[in-house]
Amino acid sequence: MKKLASVTLLLGLIIGFAACNQQKKNDTIVPQELVDQYAEFELTTDLSILTEKEKQMLPILIEVADIMEELFWKDAIGDKEEFLSMLTNPAAVAYSKINYGAWDRLDDNKPFLEGFDAKPKGANFYPKDMTAEEFDAIEDEMKTDWYTKIVRDEDGTLRVAPYHEVYPEEIKKASALLKKAAELAEDAGLKKYLELRAEALLTDDYLASDLAWMDMKSNTIDFVVGPIETYEDALYGYKASHSGQILVKDKVWSEKLSKFASLLPRLQEGLPVPAEYKAEKANANADMNAYDVIYYAGDCNAGSKNIAINLPNDPRVHAAKGSRKLQLKNAMKAKFDKILLPISDLLIDESQRKNVTFDAFFENVMFHEVAHGLGINYTLKDKVSVRKALKDTYTSIEEGKADILGLYMITQMAEWGEMDKSKLMDNYVTFMAGIFRSVRFGAASAHGKANMMRFYFFEEQGAFARNPETGTYKVDFEKMKAAMNELGRQILIVQGDGNYELAKQMIAERGFIREDLQKDLDRVNNAGIPKDVVFKQGVKVLGL
Repeated sequence: MKKLASVTLLLGLIIGFAACNQQKKNDTIVPQELVDQYAEFELTTDLSILTEKEKQMLPILIEVADIMEELFWKDAIGDKEEFLSMLTNPAAVAYSKINYGAWDRLDDNKPFLEGFDAKPKGANFYPKDMTAEEFDAIEDEMKTDWYTKIVRDEDGTLRVAPYHEVYPEEIKKASALLKKAAELAEDAGLKKYLELRAEALLTDDYLASDLAWMDMKSNTIDFVVGPIETYEDALYGYKASHSGQILVKDKVWSEKLSKFASLLPRLQEGLPVPAEYKAEKANANADMNAYDVIYYAGDCNAGSKNIAINLPNDPRVHAAKGSRKLQLKNAMKAKFDKILLPISDLLIDESQRKNVTFDAFFENVMFHEVAHGLGINYTLKDKVSVRKALKDTYTSIEEGKADILGLYMITQMAEWGEMDKSKLMDNYVTFMAGIFRSVRFGAASAHGKANMMRFYFFEEQGAFARNPETGTYKVDFEKMKAAMNELGRQILIVQGDGNYELAKQMIAERGFIREDLQKDLDRVNNAGIPKDVVFKQGVKVLGL
């Protein structure tokens, strides 16, 4: 009887386990059309410009990037394998990998899998049950540090935990691999950066490695790696997400860009705001280069892909050395050809379609990144960082600033004779077409929200006219120029004042898609135009 009872108990446990396992399965059917919103693009470049040792570095850097990939899953949702293993529909798996979770990054982070509620604003950086009062009560100044998580101990107490303590195994492995890559580096600047970045991962003190990254000038390979941007933290905008991008410099294009850096102080002085809002000095040593990107991992690979980089984010580095603006030429061209041109054929007035050019798109994106370095980093009254003062509104306001001041810079330089004034209309019309591309990222994206706000501001100012018969938009150059200056003024003042409430109001009033615009975007979607790109990448694609 005892034996029979044991067998019965064992069977019961097996059946119970199976039932429990079955409950964990998620059979949501995701339409393939969602996956097809992303056009596949192969990330390659001419590797013949690399030395043998540089080629040997690439698989090591890819391995480090893959660790950042795993850590970003933990930033965004938690255990990747546990989450993906419960999905049974292939399209659900594919779309979850693109979005790093159950929420559609191009549709305001709405859940696309059954059984999931709204995406936690704090992603996985804070306990899901943490209240604002609990966070405010934490007596540790590191609670707002970019490189920490807030965790709850067994007794319920909240404490601040640095990333290197939360993810010790992954961090140690990534650090060791960076040191291994540094041994192969022939460029002194790259070697120093990789060595310091390896140490930074172990300590979560990134200042020295950021400064070393700024000092790199003659490197061909670049590697943006570690906790970088704070977009994923929609609760406070404090916590940086793990990311890894491997780049190969296009030295011919980079030489074309270098001449513009010296103009930054003059551009800062000419900003359309009172003197106190532009009193900070723009660094004339801004490093502008063009690259082909050959690998995306982690945060930079989630949903819509970045096509340019402006780093570091640390204002201490900005004050000492400025920032570097990296244009990702091959990724940019992919989005222009596969997305922007088809949108222009549908939504831009036929008479202005000739003004949508890749050169203008490249310039608009490039000066967006440069414009992050203009304006103000610390509030006038309290002298706290604008990022901290504007909290969760910061990324949308900052991206809006960079967009509009980028166009302002191009306009100014054209008027100074530094750029071709006869092609300025190309920049304006391409900028308008770019709004339609970016609003499709949705309100969950800082870039998407910034473009919505600008679209409605331009509409109010008469910067464009919509033909109701053709459903196309035509730019009014002079009115768009005036609207550009006014919007730039408003954003710079909000940042300088650290006016969180006004920033929230700006987003609440214009940071969403209204019915008329949605109808035009539906036309774009119904035409089968991709929203973004997804990459085929890796060692085999590169032929290594």
